[in-house]
Amino acid sequence: MEVETEQGETGKSVMCVLTDPEGTTLGGTMYLPQNVGPVQLQQIVNTLLKNEEKLPYAFYISNQELLVPLGNYLEKNKVSMEKTLSIVYQPQAVFRIRPVNRCSATIAGHTEAVLSVAFSPDGRQLASGSGDTTVRLWDLNTQTPMFTCTGHKNWVLCIAWSPDGKHLVSGSKSGELQCWDAQTGKPAGNPLTGHKKWITGISWEPVHLNAPCRRFVSASKDGDARIWDISLKKCVICLSGHTLAVTCVKWGGDGVIYTGSQDCTIKVWETSQGKLIRELKGHGHWVNSLALSTEYVLRTGAFDHTGKQYSSPEEMKKVALERYNKMKGNAPERLVSGSDDFTMFLWEPAVSKHHKVRMTGHQQLVNHVYFSPDGQWVASASFDKSVKLWNGTTGEFVAAFRGHVGPVYQISWSADSRLLLSGSKDSTLKVWDIRTKKLKQDLPGHADEVFAVDWSPDGEKVASGGKDRVLKLWMG
Repeated sequence: MEVETEQGETGKSVMCVLTDPEGTTLGGTMYLPQNVGPVQLQQIVNTLLKNEEKLPYAFYISNQELLVPLGNYLEKNKVSMEKTLSIVYQPQAVFRIRPVNRCSATIAGHTEAVLSVAFSPDGRQLASGSGDTTVRLWDLNTQTPMFTCTGHKNWVLCIAWSPDGKHLVSGSKSGELQCWDAQTGKPAGNPLTGHKKWITGISWEPVHLNAPCRRFVSASKDGDARIWDISLKKCVICLSGHTLAVTCVKWGGDGVIYTGSQDCTIKVWETSQGKLIRELKGHGHWVNSLALSTEYVLRTGAFDHTGKQYSSPEEMKKVALERYNKMKGNAPERLVSGSDDFTMFLWEPAVSKHHKVRMTGHQQLVNHVYFSPDGQWVASASFDKSVKLWNGTTGEFVAAFRGHVGPVYQISWSADSRLLLSGSKDSTLKVWDIRTKKLKQDLPGHADEVFAVDWSPDGEKVASGGKDRVLKLWMG
């Protein structure tokens, strides 16, 4: 390493060890001059990893980003020169998403509150579900309504796009589900019935496991989760076992399904026969929200910020698998649960039924948890009016974002993991900067509570909806 030659002129060198976020060391112990900072460390990591294309990295010491030379850091934090300094390197996105800062369209159409918004995996389409019993598809180029999908008899509580972008499924307060053809806005078959109470969540089977997308899982207040096959147009497996309402569901990248419930447990299911594999216990109250470390690549499948389209399901499956494996690395898929008991747990369900870390700090129930696209961070939204940021690997607390004056309902990440969006009962959206841990943009404009927010996978747009019945689009 060329850096070692400068040692003489900078005084005593610093004993360092570089590790990845999982704790694997890179290149053993190094003695680095005190004038080495992030730029030089970046060169060292790229060299040691033999990266042909130089990649950007950020560096952390005890969860604090290193932004100055090592000597300055040691002096400021009064760290002994005798100790080995552990520096964690984290790969950063090569592209950069602009923060949204203005409302580009306010679109009327729904006649009751907007309860859910979701961009398609390629970011080209947007869907919303409402208390007026309709699903609407919006034209993002003209920023006008494209299709109104009618058929539900009650509030549309949740919607989910298949990761190949071909289908949209919605679930209602009556418990029925409807699959829609996103190209025409027409129902793809009759409503799917079986649940006895309202739908609380929908998650599709990842496209790297099965293309084209056929199966999705729904969770309901009736205590069951059901796996549906859209080509057979019926429920193929019923996952029964929870003693109270199932509040959330995720179909993991390894092929298993996770369900969280008001019975305080999280259950892990295999999906060929619907057998219960594992039970994750620890919460003292309802489980409200589940997040997977791989969620972003599972949601977007083969699509990324470049907007590339695919000609065949096989090609899509191949690319989606490459993206999933690259994101996951050698580490197991991680799960975070948020609860009415004010706490969160970090799990590695493939490794153990015991939680890895208990994450405490919220003063009220945790409403929504979400991993950043790169899996480095977990964000949590709470009724205590704060959004909190945690280390996605260790579960350690990193920062609290304060500014909302009402409960925070939903959060969403920018595709480059550098910005976080939150929507609140206080009628505002806020964009938080992960690097500075500060408010980047305050977005007032809604006349009432904001129930739903989403940041498009191409990074260009944010959508929000709530009690004032309008859909707002925000741009950079």
